[in-house]
Amino acid sequence: MSDQESRSQSVLSASNSKADREDEFKAYVDEEGQPMVEIPKKPASAYVSISIFCLFIAFGGFVFGWDTGTISGFVAQTDFIRRLGQTRANGTHYLSKVRTGLVVSIFNIGCAIGGIVLSKLGDMYGRKIGLISVVVIYIVGIVIQIATIDKWYQYFIGRIISGLGVGGIAVLSPMLISEVSPKHMRGSLVSCYQLMITCGIFLGYCTNYGTKNYSNSVQWRVPLGLCFAWALFMIGGMTFVPESPRYLIEVGRVEEARRSIAISNKVSPDDPAVTFEVENVQAAVEAERLAGSASWGELFSTKTKVFQRLIMGIMIQSLQQLTGDNYFFYYGTTVFKAVGLEDSFETSIVIGIVNFASTFVALYVVDRFGRRRCLLWGAAAMTACMVVFASVGVTRLWPNGQDQPSSKGAGNCMIVFTCFYIFCFATTWAPIPFVVNSETFPLRVKAKCMAIAQASNWIWGFLIAFFTPFITNAINFYYGYVFMGCLCFSYFYVFFFIPETKGLTLEEVNTLWEEGVLPWKSPNWVPPSKRDASYDADAMMHDDKPWYKRFV
Repeated sequence: MSDQESRSQSVLSASNSKADREDEFKAYVDEEGQPMVEIPKKPASAYVSISIFCLFIAFGGFVFGWDTGTISGFVAQTDFIRRLGQTRANGTHYLSKVRTGLVVSIFNIGCAIGGIVLSKLGDMYGRKIGLISVVVIYIVGIVIQIATIDKWYQYFIGRIISGLGVGGIAVLSPMLISEVSPKHMRGSLVSCYQLMITCGIFLGYCTNYGTKNYSNSVQWRVPLGLCFAWALFMIGGMTFVPESPRYLIEVGRVEEARRSIAISNKVSPDDPAVTFEVENVQAAVEAERLAGSASWGELFSTKTKVFQRLIMGIMIQSLQQLTGDNYFFYYGTTVFKAVGLEDSFETSIVIGIVNFASTFVALYVVDRFGRRRCLLWGAAAMTACMVVFASVGVTRLWPNGQDQPSSKGAGNCMIVFTCFYIFCFATTWAPIPFVVNSETFPLRVKAKCMAIAQASNWIWGFLIAFFTPFITNAINFYYGYVFMGCLCFSYFYVFFFIPETKGLTLEEVNTLWEEGVLPWKSPNWVPPSKRDASYDADAMMHDDKPWYKRFV
């Protein structure tokens, strides 16, 4: 049988199966004859199991957060500096700015490479096996780091390898969550990845605080040793979670996909709404299969808006770093020493608490108010906080010169506005870029696009982590004005280029992009299956107002 005949027979078979189930769908038609084949929402208590599954998947974020929280303290600990630093003529030890920048930031380069290279495992072997594989690579990197005696480059190599694993996790975790979660909870559940990052940062700060009074390698080897426990916990958790139904359908395991959708949505596998969902995904997968294997060149396609989506993904991930969050997270201990605090480890813990607690708010607002509105609010609020932080640091912190004691009142003010900033970041720009990227790209190029977008985040993370010691040494708290400018740009970029995707299925998000809906009109967009005669699709694609009037 030829390929053409096989495809024709497949289409006829699908049509017949649809006809056989026509009676089932009658129960999902409203009084006006409009289709109602969506999987129904249930009380929150019905989704406890899928929420727990998604927390297992999101635990990969904890692994990344733990690294961020611990490395900020390592570079200030005496044994770490003695072993991996350099020696002055008087016998004291120090970490040069170059070595500090490299040790902190090279992890991000490993993450960027790992995200692009290792995320392919999710397409080849499934999201679950892919995640387990990259966690094993992460463990190898930790072994190399913890075995370091006094060679800084050994620790450096270990951070690159562990970064490879975390890079793969950062792509595959949000991807799997977005593909198994119910659509009305997708934003909140993908945001759990960021919740786990903040939890890891906070507990990393606490662990550093608990080991800082030791004088030997316990200071840094105990936090590193705990990485094994986190990695093994994640591997164990992955054995319980359902596989992505979209991956299962792509490899022909339709019945398993049906069960996966049913588990996620707390309905029977034979429910007509599950059948409708499966057929929608099958249609999308079949269309992609007929188009052939996805090449890297396809990422530059403007016809299907893949290139536009990729640019948007790169921009939102880059702008997340350019908000300045890692200025505080990577160098929080160092920053607050500069404002005169005797125990800056304690302040880092306070920041960690604010960051972690605030992310719970994000779980609510991302699906309540939508992606666009939260990003806009966040950019505006963080701009205000950064202006105050930088201005006080520049004009009030050292009233008698930098060689004199700093002003306690000014230092306290900077800490307060840092906490306000962290709250605004944690509730908006911290989780939402992961949400937007996980639901934007078509299935056939999803892994590639998410990997590239996430790589841009890691690259900016590397640049900020590496150059921050040099920049702060040169311009001190004027650095805050740089991030303020980036935040202002972020506000306008979100308004003009990022559409609203709240409450849409992944297939509906794809349709929204292909129709060319203007981002500032996207909150009013209606999927084709829900439109009535009064809906004007063309109005969603055109706007004759001057750009400055589109904010109204």
